[in-house]
Amino acid sequence: MSRTVLVLGASGHSGGAFVEAFAAAGWHVRRFRRGEDPAAAAQGADLVVNAMNPPDYHDWTRQIPRITEIAMAAARASGARVLIPGNVYVFGTQPAPWSAATPHRPCSRKGQVRAEMEASWRNSGLPVTILRAGDFVDGRKPGLLLGRVVLKNLQKGRIVALGRADVPRAHAYLPDLARAAVALAERDDLPVFADISFPGHTFSIIDLQAEIAQQTGQRPAIRPFAWWAMRLAAPVWELARELDEMRYLYDHPHSLEGAAFSALVPDFVPTPFAEVVAGHLPRSR
Repeated sequence: MSRTVLVLGASGHSGGAFVEAFAAAGWHVRRFRRGEDPAAAAQGADLVVNAMNPPDYHDWTRQIPRITEIAMAAARASGARVLIPGNVYVFGTQPAPWSAATPHRPCSRKGQVRAEMEASWRNSGLPVTILRAGDFVDGRKPGLLLGRVVLKNLQKGRIVALGRADVPRAHAYLPDLARAAVALAERDDLPVFADISFPGHTFSIIDLQAEIAQQTGQRPAIRPFAWWAMRLAAPVWELARELDEMRYLYDHPHSLEGAAFSALVPDFVPTPFAEVVAGHLPRSR
């Protein structure tokens, strides 16, 4: 019998990936529409995926709790488990690799918002899976940061480093993350609150540069991001303010521990890094 998943934020970057992956796995997929009654929308659902996020970090302090209320209403009405793509903001600048055992010590306002959101789920008693991942990447979605900023001028022979170019950072290829979500959703033995790190790919801008050179024969130059311009724009541009707050993550080496995920999904085969990079090259679009 086919299971049913309700996806909140189905039109977004991650939401769209979840829709594709669950549909490919034979699930019946429902797309939640803003303004719907979440309790009614979730009736008969086996899983609720909360991939809803305000675009460009807009008004997180108020919007994230509102979105959480919607997802909780859907969960309570249906009895469905909730799956939430988590991020690494909650860990601040603690030494990596990070895992469920790493304390939440955010050093940013957005990290605090996410930590409070996760605590509300942990205390709710509702069945929930936090599938934690690093920066989302997917060459089919140029609106993600890698395509929108880092590789924006790749055709001109340049890539942009938002921090130190040699710093390794956690990334999640969205189709892989969505497949991982399906695999976890099809298990019936997860704890009520499951905090699972998705290891994804850990790479630096120098690693990215080397892989691009390997595939194209041309080594792009690395240029620093113009943070000074963002600071000048911050008083009148919300995204500039919000990005500047997260600048620390581009200078802090980090990765996600993968043992817990591998124990639960031992047969999972990630897309090779070379293939992920190839999907971002101009010739492959």
